[in-house]
Amino acid sequence: MIGIDVLTDDVRLNEPTLVEGLPGVGLVGKLAADHLVETFGMVHYANVHCDGLAPVTTYATGDRSLTTPVRLYADAERDLLVLQSDVPVSPAAALEFAECLGGWSVDAEVASIYLSGIGRERDEEATPALYGVTAGGGGERLTDAGIDPPTESGLISGPTGALLSHALRTDAVAVGLVVEATPGFPDPEASAHLLENGVGPLLGTEIPVAELVDHAGEIRAAKRRLAERMEGTEETSSQARPLGMYQ
Repeated sequence: MIGIDVLTDDVRLNEPTLVEGLPGVGLVGKLAADHLVETFGMVHYANVHCDGLAPVTTYATGDRSLTTPVRLYADAERDLLVLQSDVPVSPAAALEFAECLGGWSVDAEVASIYLSGIGRERDEEATPALYGVTAGGGGERLTDAGIDPPTESGLISGPTGALLSHALRTDAVAVGLVVEATPGFPDPEASAHLLENGVGPLLGTEIPVAELVDHAGEIRAAKRRLAERMEGTEETSSQARPLGMYQ
């Protein structure tokens, strides 16, 4: 079956908001989605079977059950849906994926929050810049949440860009949140800032982020150790481009 396969009729959603968490720069969306699902104990609500997704299955520690790599989780109390993805969506498949997920969101009358990182090196103690953009009349939500407009021109590409493009074309209510994130490394600090000062205010709910901030400290320490080991090395180190940096 191509599309969204809802698994349960027990979850009652009124006017839900979907938070998208595809892998991208700094993995900010992926980290945010995983954190929401775990923190709020969300229910596995639907499997996503859209054209363009990798034909793979995933499994979790201590669980023999296979599942689809892209899933929707629900929290009826907060009228919340979260898209959790264990795989990236390739740029070539972004349009097909956006038509599938975006079309379902329109039919289900779901407002969407799309997350993206903008790769930028910053001081470890500096707060990442965060701003919001909108399609389909979502600007009032951003204003009410105290989220600033962009301070520079920009472009959102990849599957998140395609989803926002679909929302713009169909006049669907959608908000895009963009946060500064360290390129080439997971950036849980940027993801925590995104949740605490972007997603939380938009949802009207407080999101605990202490665990993500703790991980940020661990990653900073690991990066420092790596830099120290590389210092003074005469030969050129090998390089690889991560396949997850699509948006």
